[in-house]
Amino acid sequence: MSDGKSHGQNLFKKLSYTNYNAWDKISEEDKKNTFSFCEDYKDFLNKSKTEREFVNETKKLILQNGFVSIDEIINSNEKLKEGMKVYRINRNKSIVLAVIGKESPDSGFNFLGAHIDSPRLDLKPNPLYESDDLAFLKTHYYGGIKKYQWVTIPLALHGLIVKKDGTSIEIEIGEDENDTVFTITDLLPHLAKNQMEKKMSEGITGEGLNILFGSMPYNDDKVSEKVKLNILNLLYEKYGIVEEDFQSAEIELVPAVKAKDVGFDRSMVGSYGQDDRVCAYTSLRAILDLKDNNKTSICALMDKEEIGSMGNTGAQSAFLEHFIADICNLSTDNYTEFTLRRCISNSKMLSADVNAAFDPNYPDVYDKRNSSYAGRGVVLQKYTGSRGKAGASDASAEFIGEVRKLFNDEEIIWQTAELGKVDQGGGGTIAQYIANMNMDVIDSGVAVLSMHAPFEVTSKVDIYMTYKAYKLFLEKI
Repeated sequence: MSDGKSHGQNLFKKLSYTNYNAWDKISEEDKKNTFSFCEDYKDFLNKSKTEREFVNETKKLILQNGFVSIDEIINSNEKLKEGMKVYRINRNKSIVLAVIGKESPDSGFNFLGAHIDSPRLDLKPNPLYESDDLAFLKTHYYGGIKKYQWVTIPLALHGLIVKKDGTSIEIEIGEDENDTVFTITDLLPHLAKNQMEKKMSEGITGEGLNILFGSMPYNDDKVSEKVKLNILNLLYEKYGIVEEDFQSAEIELVPAVKAKDVGFDRSMVGSYGQDDRVCAYTSLRAILDLKDNNKTSICALMDKEEIGSMGNTGAQSAFLEHFIADICNLSTDNYTEFTLRRCISNSKMLSADVNAAFDPNYPDVYDKRNSSYAGRGVVLQKYTGSRGKAGASDASAEFIGEVRKLFNDEEIIWQTAELGKVDQGGGGTIAQYIANMNMDVIDSGVAVLSMHAPFEVTSKVDIYMTYKAYKLFLEKI
């Protein structure tokens, strides 16, 4: 053969499927864009460690980019026109954005859907107590965590407190370099014989995740809980709150660590909360940077995915459908329920969520031929669920073929994956709830090492390739 390869070698190359390391395939310009994009991403992560903070930071960005509240449009009796940008915030915990396209709602919309909540520790309603001259806060963990990973690390306190007079205050302690931080103590190895003999899941219990909150007593010998009183006094002096105000508060404990480059080559990002804020941020940037879209493009950033997408801010609520209905109503002259039904049935979504990257340190839980790999581009996942595909939406071959062709035609580097071996476990995303609306949907996102840990790791080239894939989907699917 003229290229020095045998007929069989060339035939194998033509007929077989191989995914590639994206760093080998992208241009020098895209490499520069990758590193620049990820600097913005790290900065956004540092400002958005809770779902409320993500919504707040998103609102700042979209207002700078010409988005207006859809409720303003409704109140003004205007109609939506091509190119208009609208949004709606749901209880400060989820947000949905839309850029109006050329085509009518009957042709359907193109959606990106991600979640902005992450595993963490929430304070219990009555959290503060004193024991043996130390003050602690009781917590209830949120989402799937390995409890032992959350002890002996610096933690920051973020949240909202509604006081008895109805006013509210936001709290963030532990992020500034001069702030105090909090932690959960653990046994010293010298005394941990019994603890070390337990299963990893039992070595640290949920009720043992108590935050060390103070140790200085109030100067009054007649008080029985002097350390607790001193803490309450400090809280009152600084924030004007009393202990009962914890009852109407949402306070989260998250790792007090900034997003950092990982690796001597700085090719990866390490941070808390990349599941799923890496896909939420790339989705947000995709719709902000949208240049031309025939169909109306929507980006839904939802809460509560880590606990089943329940509640009025999760993907199982009617919030998204109500927003779609308002878009349809404001885009047509003769809106009926059938307009909404046709719109949803003809719509398509990338459920923007992460996948577990193959980890060579733990190869036994993965099927190497069907795993996602850090550095090999955006991941397409036909189905999630566990074991016998329980809880999966299972995208159709036709829809996967459409997305695959789009990515290939536009030189998006992509890979396919399952979440580990069949009987090893599994997980879910918002895809199943969107599919229940009768919409085509497939999971697509970034491969993550150490998923659900306080410090997760992603490849920068995957982040940038995912952004490009999302933007392309909104523009051309």
